[in-house]
Amino acid sequence: MNTIIACITAAVIAFGISFGLGYVVIPFLHKLKFGQTILEIGPKWHKNKQGTPTMGGILFIAGTVIAFVAVVVIDKILGGKIIETDDIVANSMRLKVWGGLIMALGFAFIGFLDDYIKVVKKRNMGLTIMQKTVLQIVLMVGYLATLYINDPTGSMFIPFVGMVETKIFFWVLGVAVIYCTTNAVNFTDGLDGLCGSVTVTAAFSFIAIAALRNCFGISLLASALAGGLIGYLIWNWHPAKVMMGDLGSMFLGGMIVAFSYAVDCPLIILLTGIIYVAEFGSDVIQIGYFKLTHGKRIFKMAPIHHHFEMCGWKEVKIVKIFTAVNLCGGIIAVLLMYFGALK
Repeated sequence: MNTIIACITAAVIAFGISFGLGYVVIPFLHKLKFGQTILEIGPKWHKNKQGTPTMGGILFIAGTVIAFVAVVVIDKILGGKIIETDDIVANSMRLKVWGGLIMALGFAFIGFLDDYIKVVKKRNMGLTIMQKTVLQIVLMVGYLATLYINDPTGSMFIPFVGMVETKIFFWVLGVAVIYCTTNAVNFTDGLDGLCGSVTVTAAFSFIAIAALRNCFGISLLASALAGGLIGYLIWNWHPAKVMMGDLGSMFLGGMIVAFSYAVDCPLIILLTGIIYVAEFGSDVIQIGYFKLTHGKRIFKMAPIHHHFEMCGWKEVKIVKIFTAVNLCGGIIAVLLMYFGALK
């Protein structure tokens, strides 16, 4: 199957499944009373979101996975090898594609546990920080181990430099990248449509970057994710009829990590996910400054999207500007990967 046709097909199927499931899943979540609990520490006007169904991430997770698998199967039946069509050893690419997807689903399960405890067990904070961290570490070490066994040098691509062996730093860098990214994406899920819109632009960036790196299986997976998210955003746009929950945001974080490692350039997340960086960084800076100054704050509220809310910006305006900024970061990333490739 032609790669472009495959990517478009995956996006369309994922969109249809994600959007269509909304008619079934959202009423079902209402029936189960799986409503969002709004914490007192958030902006007061967020109280009107109380009771909005959460765990809506199941819409784009189902759409992404089903669409991707369906197109791979169709391609196989037609005699194609879309996942293996690259300069990388076929087994290595299959490992990165399927291993990354499984890792993302693992993070989704951790998010599901967190959501379930919040909604069903009525514990506002869900899993404790220690419980969530331990589960994340187990998952990320398992994922990194599969990559390391495949390539003990821990080689990483750096634009204008080429492949660089990270060796023992592979583990330190890997844990930092995965832990920060998954949690940064989770922080971004604070406004209607924000996390989904930002991640659509990140997915578009990785469609192009993966194609440049001849990783067409990742272009296909990123296309499916983009289509699934667009279908979900119809339900999540302000005022949201459903929220993705940690189930969805943790899955998205895992997917972004999987994309970056599949193209051998985890640091490219700094550009393709520049809004994630801003969200995570603002929270770290706020907490650090608060402790150092014994109560003073740099931002009116963190993560930074709440700061702009407190400054009087409307949710839709914040979402549009943040999405545009992340799109610009993604374009820069694509150009960097294109011109930075050593011929």
